[in-house]
Amino acid sequence: MRNINYSKTSFSYKWLASAVIATASLSLMACSQSANDTADTANNADNSSVSNGQNIELLNVSYDVARDFYKDYNPMFIEHYKSEHPDTNINIKQSHGGSSKQALSVANGLQADVATMNQGSDIELLQKKGLVADNWSEQFPDHAVPFTSTIVFLVRKDNPKGIHDWQDLTKPGVEIVMANPKVTGNGRYAFLGAYGYGLHEFNNDEDKAKGYVKDMLKNVKVYENGGRAATTTYVQRGIGDVLVTFENEANLAASKFGQGQVDIVYPKYSIKSESPVAVVNAVTDKKGTTEPAKEYLDYLWSEPAQQLAADLYLRPSVQSVLEKNSDKLPPVDTFRPNDVFGTWDEIMPKYFGDNGVFDQLATNAPQ
Repeated sequence: MRNINYSKTSFSYKWLASAVIATASLSLMACSQSANDTADTANNADNSSVSNGQNIELLNVSYDVARDFYKDYNPMFIEHYKSEHPDTNINIKQSHGGSSKQALSVANGLQADVATMNQGSDIELLQKKGLVADNWSEQFPDHAVPFTSTIVFLVRKDNPKGIHDWQDLTKPGVEIVMANPKVTGNGRYAFLGAYGYGLHEFNNDEDKAKGYVKDMLKNVKVYENGGRAATTTYVQRGIGDVLVTFENEANLAASKFGQGQVDIVYPKYSIKSESPVAVVNAVTDKKGTTEPAKEYLDYLWSEPAQQLAADLYLRPSVQSVLEKNSDKLPPVDTFRPNDVFGTWDEIMPKYFGDNGVFDQLATNAPQ
């Protein structure tokens, strides 16, 4: 367990409130208006395929909290691409929302050139629809996972409830905020992280692990419909004692719009979340953008992009870059969900389908 503290700054309350409100607005727009906003973007992308080999536009459909990474990555890639293709202009459009909702949008016709998700099942859905190649995970290093994260706890300043590990989340009076496991990758990783901890703590005793998870879920005050929405609820609205979320999202809250108000707690044992990427060949082959789309994803493994990931508290898949940033990305004992719970095809219906394990254990589960 490691706590990271952030001291107060001299930023004014007015600035902080504005920044948080803006973040909340972005979250609401991404969740509630994704279909309309991204449909317009998709139409623009489809109408602007390569023209005389000089102008290219790519649409990256991605998950909610990845907006911070791609906001900085896109201009970095554009500069790199221009140096490699001086006669070609390239523009990148973004669409963000809950990972699984975004995957469904692409499956239902959103014209994404690339999909950058936070759960393997979301890419697998597109594979089953014939939109990405069957061997998508072999087209890039590290099984097409450029960076990973893990689940940590964001607590109030100085940790007044004494939350140090998973077991502390079952204490009477502790109120938890987390994303909804039924609809978000963030919430699923949080749930599976708790379940995996239970199996690890109780020597793979399923009944005891389920008992722990049931007790933890009794303390959930709010299930939000996205990771960023959960952060906004916890930081801006001041609801809950602990936010269970991704390491990178927790660090963003602690170092920016929640600075001075919160601390980060690392559990001793947690889950590894993977953010797979794929070219949506069904779209790019039609538009003629397959090669630039692949270059866009290839560059995620470059040293500048990997360092950018580390700067935003994502764990680089390039080991040398990860080791260079061990001061802010401390070693954590983690497990892969697929090693413990099976394939995503097995995980999704068993744990998150109607009347699945989550529904059985969460007496206050969202409908």
